[in-house]
Amino acid sequence: MDTYLDLFLGYLQVEKGLATNTLEAYSRDVGKYLAFLTGRGCGEVASIRPIDVASFLQRLKDDGIGPRSRARALSAVRMFHRFLMIESHCDTNPTAIIEAPKILGKLPSFLTAREVERLLEAPAGDDDASVRDRAMLELLYATGLRVSELVALKVRDVNLDAGYLLTIGKGSKERLVPIGESARKAVAEYTTTVRPRGDLSARSDVLFLSRLGEGMTRQAFWNMIKKRAGEAGIIKNISPHTLRHSFATHLLENGADLRSVQIMLGHADLATTQIYTHITRERLKRMHEEFHPRG
Repeated sequence: MDTYLDLFLGYLQVEKGLATNTLEAYSRDVGKYLAFLTGRGCGEVASIRPIDVASFLQRLKDDGIGPRSRARALSAVRMFHRFLMIESHCDTNPTAIIEAPKILGKLPSFLTAREVERLLEAPAGDDDASVRDRAMLELLYATGLRVSELVALKVRDVNLDAGYLLTIGKGSKERLVPIGESARKAVAEYTTTVRPRGDLSARSDVLFLSRLGEGMTRQAFWNMIKKRAGEAGIIKNISPHTLRHSFATHLLENGADLRSVQIMLGHADLATTQIYTHITRERLKRMHEEFHPRG
């Protein structure tokens, strides 16, 4: 079974061009699946039946794995079996009749425009940490980057004169994202005053540096945004992704078209971006119920 997993991962890397993190996720999910099948005495992929796939999903459920994670695992298993058919390792796809676990339509959380303002104003000092944090928060809200994309930015990736940055998102796909004036000013202040002092080795090409002169980690930024949210008096459970959600929601609320938002977010599928239209509709509905005299 391990041989098929290796072939599958090679196919995803070469033919699909998937990023390392995505490959690792496929490896974990399909690896668990194949280990489960081996435990059931199934040693050949051609002998896998729909009942085996269903039993695997039931095992995940019994182990306390949530519906979203089970749906992701099923998606990986489906891709694995499609690969087996493409490469003529088997003639049938046992996942074809398996339904995905039902996932509750939980909408992503976001901040109001006023809450965003308070968050961006939280690092108000002139000390190095405040100048850097202000630049990172401004840039994140201005571009809707993923936190992994933000901390991976190199100095050369950001063109403040042109007002654009270049980032590499999921699937190793490059995209250009515009930078607003507030973010440009904040990043310019950081790069001209703070960063030269923070680059202790004078050789780092990473844009945002920690106090030790190393690139900021996702966890460090997560801790920072939690701290700044507390200083801003925001009681919502906030994460770096909250600013990404807020970026998309506020663009759509102010008239941006869905396709443009999709491009800026780096979504491969427009359907992924459409979740934000549900947010704006839900907000309008709540406003109607609250303020309409016959609501």
